Amino acid sequence: MRARTLLAAGAVVLAGIVPAAAQETPVRGGTLNFSIAAEPPTYDCHASSTFAVIQRVAPHYSTVLKYEPHKYPNVVGDLAQSWTISPDNLAYTVKLHPNVQFHDGSILTSSDVKASYERIANPPAGINSARRDSMVKLASIETPDPLTVVFRLKEVDVAFLNNLASPWNCIYSAAKLKENPDFPARNVLGTGPFKFTGHVAGSHWTGERFENYFRKGHPYLDGFRAITMSTSATLNALAGKQVDAEFRGFSPPERDRLVRDLGKDAQVFEEPWLLHMLVTFNNEKPPFNDARVRRALSLAIDRWGGSASLGRISLLRNVGGILPPGSPYAATEEELVKLPGFGKDMAANRAEARRLLKEAGQENLSFTLANRTIAPYTANGIFLIDQWRQIGVKVDHQQLELAAYFSSMSSGNYEVIVDSFTDYSPDPNTGVIKYISTDRSPQAFSRHTDRKLDELFDLQAKTTDKVERRKLVRQLEARAMEQAYAVPFLYWHRIVVLNKRVHGWSMSPFHMIYQDLGDVWLSPAS
Repeated sequence: MRARTLLAAGAVVLAGIVPAAAQETPVRGGTLNFSIAAEPPTYDCHASSTFAVIQRVAPHYSTVLKYEPHKYPNVVGDLAQSWTISPDNLAYTVKLHPNVQFHDGSILTSSDVKASYERIANPPAGINSARRDSMVKLASIETPDPLTVVFRLKEVDVAFLNNLASPWNCIYSAAKLKENPDFPARNVLGTGPFKFTGHVAGSHWTGERFENYFRKGHPYLDGFRAITMSTSATLNALAGKQVDAEFRGFSPPERDRLVRDLGKDAQVFEEPWLLHMLVTFNNEKPPFNDARVRRALSLAIDRWGGSASLGRISLLRNVGGILPPGSPYAATEEELVKLPGFGKDMAANRAEARRLLKEAGQENLSFTLANRTIAPYTANGIFLIDQWRQIGVKVDHQQLELAAYFSSMSSGNYEVIVDSFTDYSPDPNTGVIKYISTDRSPQAFSRHTDRKLDELFDLQAKTTDKVERRKLVRQLEARAMEQAYAVPFLYWHRIVVLNKRVHGWSMSPFHMIYQDLGDVWLSPAS
């Protein structure tokens, strides 16, 4: 599939299975068992960026808006019954559904929405807000009555609706936040379709139907059980029908095994993923504070060759810049190959890389690459180390469990790290936050400051003319790749295999939406 068509293509449904959007009569009852490969470092949506959190907690929470099932990226209301945008695009007025209950029986009001978004935009001391940067244009939040919220902006933000639909922007109880701003880190209280019933670390997470959920007739399931297990254990459990689903994704060989083992009971969905691996350099640690060293290491990576080889054995597949290939503001292949690190003449790239290292006095460079232990991070790390070996650089591979990995990344206790970024929208306002200054973006772990990049980011964010905006994004991308504080490697390709008894789930290019399970139902096991 060519890059320019990647995001234009819808989900591919294989194995002769009827698409999930087909009209079927839902059946009530049953418990969905699904596997998940990592433990959550926190329960707090606002602080997190990992599927290990959101795929567990999403069933318990609501958001103001959400992406319409089976119609991504169309936005519809969740808690919002309706909304309007002022003619100057500086005020978003949301009308909430009445009588929405939290799981403790208290009634949600506009104050809860305000408290939740103020926590995202201006977190109290000691509270981490991973998407604080997305709220920099928020001027104020008004609550003229219990069912009305008015978001006022300092200047135009063409992606603000996407912020309101973000799965990470869970709505918390204002009363609980007032008692303890860190309440969501180890407590779960929302207005979603399922009540939290328990978490046994290393084993499982459970939820049961919330009978007073505001969407009448939903959810269909009695409950769900998210079971922590490795990829190999998941393959065996899916094949043996001990679990019904894994919602993150499988490699091509894993897909083929499951289709062979499940036969007619397999349903397979495939779609390009709004998720990419990147190499992040700690710009506070010499020699990675030298742009020549960073650019040399980027030049040494054969992304096109990696796409061909890793695409056969892993989730890694598509070559792209700072935005997903094929998305409206992404670089075309013709534009991409002109950027440092994306040219296809690897002999020339590596000769330039060696020259830059020599000029920087780093001909004998060695360092440690920090990484995660799960697929496809391991394959990614091994490939990168081999690429750098070809320019004379020696690299040790340090693989960390999830909590230690995130701790190292956030604290700066690394030299070079394999990072990843999962977007929920292909819009530049959310898509390039790994590349702007760290003091502007909690998602940028490169520990650098570049006000030129920040200026270009702010300019494109308020530019409503699409042609002009695209020019600004290209300028931002060119500077980001020249400075190479962090550089993209490959985008993922999502392959999901479910047992055919799972219905009502929506495939998307983002594995952290459509996970509230409110529309999912089960047919009897075969």
